[in-house]
Amino acid sequence: MDNPFQLLTDAFHPQYRVNFSIESLDGCVMLTLSDARGAVIAKRRISAEQRRDPKRLHNLIQSVQFGIAIDQGQAAREVLDTLSSAHLGRPLKRVQLSPGSPSARF
Repeated sequence: MDNPFQLLTDAFHPQYRVNFSIESLDGCVMLTLSDARGAVIAKRRISAEQRRDPKRLHNLIQSVQFGIAIDQGQAAREVLDTLSSAHLGRPLKRVQLSPGSPSARF
């Protein structure tokens, strides 16, 4: 497997500054994404197990991308459709929206 830190950096740079810091002695690290002004866009604690497993790492990257997209006002359905088409050739599980609901609840 490729270096997980490089995969994470490649997934978010150059749009965001990517920073890693040691979170705990058990191997967890903190991923911090910030914009050009230095404002924190996303933070995610990443376990050693997530970094070692390519599938879990891929899911983590998509989860962060999904969270950023929702925070920036993109529609949940649109984001899910985009991520579905890129998810290892398999669709992601769809979130069922209740009638009249403008967005999904997670």
